Amino acid sequence: MTIFLGLTVLAYFAAFLANWAQMQVMTVVGQRLLQKMRGDLVRHLQRLPLTYFDRIPSGVVVSRVINDVQTVNELLSNGIIQALSDVLTLGFTVAIMVALAPGLALVTFAVMPLMVIAVWIFTEKAKIAYRRARVTVAVLTGEFAESYAGVRVVQAFAREDASQEHFDELNNDNRVANVQANTLSSMLLPVGELCNAAATVSVIAYGGWLMVNGGSVTLGVLVAFLAYITRFFQPIRTLTQFYNQLQAATAAAEKVFELLDEPVTIREAARPITLARVQGEVEFRDVAFSYGREPVLEDVSFHAEPGEMIALVGHTGAGKTTIASLLCRFYDPIDGAIMLDGHDLRDLSFKTLRESVGLVLQDNFLFSGTIADNIRYARPGASDEEVVAAAKVANAHGFIQRLPRAYQTAVLERAANLSLGQRQLIAIARAVLADPRVLILDEATSNIDSQTELLVQQALRKLLAGRTSLVIAHRMSTIRAADQVLVLDAGRVIERGTHTELLRRRGHYSRLYQQQFAELIPA
Repeated sequence: MTIFLGLTVLAYFAAFLANWAQMQVMTVVGQRLLQKMRGDLVRHLQRLPLTYFDRIPSGVVVSRVINDVQTVNELLSNGIIQALSDVLTLGFTVAIMVALAPGLALVTFAVMPLMVIAVWIFTEKAKIAYRRARVTVAVLTGEFAESYAGVRVVQAFAREDASQEHFDELNNDNRVANVQANTLSSMLLPVGELCNAAATVSVIAYGGWLMVNGGSVTLGVLVAFLAYITRFFQPIRTLTQFYNQLQAATAAAEKVFELLDEPVTIREAARPITLARVQGEVEFRDVAFSYGREPVLEDVSFHAEPGEMIALVGHTGAGKTTIASLLCRFYDPIDGAIMLDGHDLRDLSFKTLRESVGLVLQDNFLFSGTIADNIRYARPGASDEEVVAAAKVANAHGFIQRLPRAYQTAVLERAANLSLGQRQLIAIARAVLADPRVLILDEATSNIDSQTELLVQQALRKLLAGRTSLVIAHRMSTIRAADQVLVLDAGRVIERGTHTELLRRRGHYSRLYQQQFAELIPA
């Protein structure tokens, strides 16, 4: 008794140490796995073409990276180890039961077909339910992200109640989906309990009958066997719970791998060309492009010598921004070629392309951090003196100095503490610091007051000096200075020439000019 008591105490102490070590190891492994999975997803997202982000809501992507990865990680970091432990426990218990009393073991195992049938019935239904649950949580996350981003519009139009009602509907759909999934999965637990009770009753009845009729089963064997029945069904219960977790993780993993399997269509060439210095010669050769079935651009061709300015003019939807996106290689043309210094963009290294082509948008995005961080985003290694110099060129230094912490002023989310014009000047400073040879201005002077426009125009003149530029603008002050104006309509270049030449033709450009400014320049 003393020896067995000592061994029992030692076994429990060893189990305590083993469990503690397992928790520590699995915590580290689980967190590293979570880090790796999310890192791989974000790395893949950074390489995906913009067509993916055009069709997938941001909230759905967030749900994939946060919720679905967390669900998969819980299975891999804890569930599998626990399941392995349960399988080993179950195997040893079965071996001991067979060795102790083969007849009673057969009686116990006779109830297992009921368990197998139950698993088979609920498997497919549970899979469908968990898949729906993953979809509803992604839609719910997307709705919340959209409502949060558009809260100003919601409040401006007094749509709080309608927005809340729509969110409640999606929230309820998510609740119903999860209840259905968990209801189907939880049905296995009472089936396990029923099998346990049936096995216990059967063993008592059969074992008692053997004892009464002088069989090989003694009271001690029967009592021990009943204890092993409990040990037999305990891991089965845990494995049932693991099965529920497995169903949820499988549905989440499908969504994660669906994202990882999304093809990266904008790839760097196997042997990319790296140019030591880009001159800035740009050429579009019979370029065609489509976001879907309908063509957006057809047979677009033009040529810009280094330092020339090309202005793009046309109604909304004419294809102006698409041309700018193709030059940045956010997309690849479906036909034709885009050349930079005589090289197809698809043959150039990403480093050469990104360093050579700069972009200033109508509504430029500023990241969280300081104003200096946002200007330095183009060149993270730039010194404070270089940041200030770029801001001075962009006419941004004056207003930055008047801010409470100057260049160390924090930029709030969506740059709420900066005006549209101030954001534009910071974006121009960022482009100045990047020093690209080709610059794209996409409506860079729209939606700002005349005083700020003057500052922006002065900054742009400094920025454009000596660079090849592609300008999308409605302001004639910018278009007049262009070396060539391209007039687009329905994805085609229908007119080209200088500002004065196009006005003299009294064609489409002249009508646009007259519509926008209510005046016609005489020939």
